[in-house]
Amino acid sequence: MSTTFTRSRIPILAGACAGALLAIPQFAQAAPRDAQSAVSAAQAKLDKSPFKDVQVSVDPDGVATLTGTVNLYEYKADAEKRVLHAKGVKSIRNDIQVAGPNVSDDEILKKLGAELAYSGEGYGNLFDAVTLQVHDGVVTLGGHAHDYPNRDSALALAATTPGVKDVLDEIEVDPVSQMDWNTRMAVARAIYGYPALQRYAIDPVQPIRISVQNGHVELYGAVDSAADKEIAYMRANLVPGVFSVKNYIQVAGQSGEKQP
Repeated sequence: MSTTFTRSRIPILAGACAGALLAIPQFAQAAPRDAQSAVSAAQAKLDKSPFKDVQVSVDPDGVATLTGTVNLYEYKADAEKRVLHAKGVKSIRNDIQVAGPNVSDDEILKKLGAELAYSGEGYGNLFDAVTLQVHDGVVTLGGHAHDYPNRDSALALAATTPGVKDVLDEIEVDPVSQMDWNTRMAVARAIYGYPALQRYAIDPVQPIRISVQNGHVELYGAVDSAADKEIAYMRANLVPGVFSVKNYIQVAGQSGEKQP
């Protein structure tokens, strides 16, 4: 029985190996077809004028590489989002270059800084303290935003600014809680309700900014004198429920070094 069983397996194994060998070229042929199909799907996602100079290639593993140029960083980021939804694409390598107008770092800093200062006038301005740095066209946004929509708004402003080559997001979004929101409002009333500080509410470019994280308050912005900075600090400390206050307000004409 043992000999008969062994002999009977030989043609079965040979047939299985032959089937496997026949399947290999079929698989090898399928991979390029799948990649080409993914390229076509990706190109269809970029059938808009902002992406006319963008090229797409897709390897057999589904990794899409984007090359070429666009005029705004916004288009570079948008191209990546579009292609990632193309059938057959699993991941993106974004090598698109932003080739818009040549704008100096100082010009970007001035223009974008003004837009960020006036963005979300009102509560958004009071409760956001977004910082801005520009180096070789690369914009880094840091500091605090009191919610995600305001953070996203700041990032969108940077992405649509001519001359910006890349945007780095280092903005911290403050915790969301009703207690912190009540604290923000109470600190704002304590500071801006004080007669000597009311003038800072007139122009939103440089108000006193209020950031709250779980009852801990941080003050940012700029004032005209060291006395005004100290008054804002003391007024915030008087608010019930405030656990601590860090005073990062800058005084006009003085160093921007943070002081706790």
